[in-house]
Parts: sequence; structure tokens; C-alpha cells
Amino acid sequence: MRLAKYHFGRIEVDGVAYEHDLVITPTEVQEWRRREGHRVHPEDLEPALAPAPEVVIVGTGFSGLLRLTQEAEAHLSHRKIELVAVRTGEAVEAYNDLSPRRRTCALLHLTC
Repeated sequence: MRLAKYHFGRIEVDGVAYEHDLVITPTEVQEWRRREGHRVHPEDLEPALAPAPEVVIVGTGFSGLLRLTQEAEAHLSHRKIELVAVRTGEAVEAYNDLSPRRRTCALLHLTC
């Protein structure tokens, strides 16, 4: 999948526009709902873990306000999954760079 044209509140995935937070796996795109608005807990990662990724990219928002809890980071570390947590614009670039070479999933917060 190819991510493009990200700006506050909107992104295109393979030419289809979305205006809500997303989970992107190698085979699907779905809405990403979290337990708590701007904090990521271990259970919030689960939709991206089913495909057994090597890398999980978390787009922390336009301004980077989304934060991962220590428990969420430890959850990925325990499973030996590399974490890339950066502002969503950078996450889009990282996904497009890594996904052709490594099994990669992305969790993208499109606002804040």
C-alpha cells in the first residue's frame, strides 16, 4: 500500500482518501480506535499485531501530541517488534520506505 497526500485530518491510501485515524496492515486499512484519545495502550496496538509485523510505525499526529504508554512500548519490545513513533508526516514517509522491504504495519493519528 502507498500512503500519500497527508495533511491535518486527511490521508490517501492507494488513492482512497480517509479522514479518521487508521490501522494499515499489509492487506487492509481500517479505522483505528483507542481506549484513550491521545495515549496508546497495549490493547490499542492489537489490530497492527495480528499480521506479525517486524516494524510498527505509530504516527503521533500532525504536531506529535499522541503518546505511547510505557506498557505499550514494552509490549512491542517483548514481542521483538521494532517501533518507529514519529509525527504522522514522518510516519507516512517511513511507511513508504520500509513497507516494500519489511513486514510493516502503521497506526496513524491524523490530527493533533
